Amino acid sequence: MDVVYCEEYITNSRGVELFTCRWLPISSPKALVFLCHGYGMECSNFMKGVGIKLSNHGYAVFGIDYEGHGQSSGARCYIKRFDNIVNDCSEHFKSVCAREEYKEKRRFLYGESMGGAVALLTHKNDPNFWDGAVLVAPMCKISEKVKPHPIIISLLTRVEDVIPKWKIVPTKDVIDSAFKDPVKREEVTLPFLVLHGEADTVTDPEVSKGLYEQASSVDKTMKIYAGMWHGLTSGEPDDNIEIVFSDILAWLDKRSGEDAPRPSLDPTTTTTTTTAPAEQTQCEIRPNAKNSHGWKGLLAVGKSPFLGGSIRPEKMPD
Repeated sequence: MDVVYCEEYITNSRGVELFTCRWLPISSPKALVFLCHGYGMECSNFMKGVGIKLSNHGYAVFGIDYEGHGQSSGARCYIKRFDNIVNDCSEHFKSVCAREEYKEKRRFLYGESMGGAVALLTHKNDPNFWDGAVLVAPMCKISEKVKPHPIIISLLTRVEDVIPKWKIVPTKDVIDSAFKDPVKREEVTLPFLVLHGEADTVTDPEVSKGLYEQASSVDKTMKIYAGMWHGLTSGEPDDNIEIVFSDILAWLDKRSGEDAPRPSLDPTTTTTTTTAPAEQTQCEIRPNAKNSHGWKGLLAVGKSPFLGGSIRPEKMPD
């Protein structure tokens, strides 16, 4: 299927110029998918594979580079307030949904790593607006295995007022968002698919399991991939990436048809509103993926554990 790719700059409510992009199928899209990227990442290149893959299967895909990320203006990777990111995404995504040709289309959020937290917080801003979310290795909390020592965190948060634009120095707001649960899990009410590599050492699979178990959503699905690492859609062998995208597309297709149930608009009945078959609430461990432990060493696409980017296996010489 042919895909049309477009770029556009917009100006947010704070006067910051932000880069946006979109991948569109030639025909009318099945549904709309909105990308939330990881820390230190961007949409047009890092999430290009996701945009092309989904649009090739009939979805209109829209991305935005956060302030200070990618081609957007702002101090590089400096996040003064996490709410700014969420508000920028929400405002842009809703402006797209308001276009006449898209008003009747289903609307899905898609977040990778820190983008998973952005997607969940965007949902929290307007719980009744979204039809679902795909969360790929979501950074709802930094893995204990890579979290800095408390003394380091204390030192960093003390100096951030003096040198806040150093990329290595996370602001207090990001520290809170990274090391605590930015979203109360029971407040998650939309249908969601959460995917995680069992061997992920950047974002903890146990946190995704906690989200799955405690979320109030009636329609929720979890996939845990044995042997896979953090970069499920870009950092794994091609066969593994195909497995992940197959699961994502199957989940979206099932919820994008005209007859698919939509979440209720009544916020008081969030646990009983989606008429979903029992199999929609499921947890699955995929044992048939190639085991990434067969590789030696790590190549990190990014500059720190805070990046939320791809961790890809790199074969080292014997």
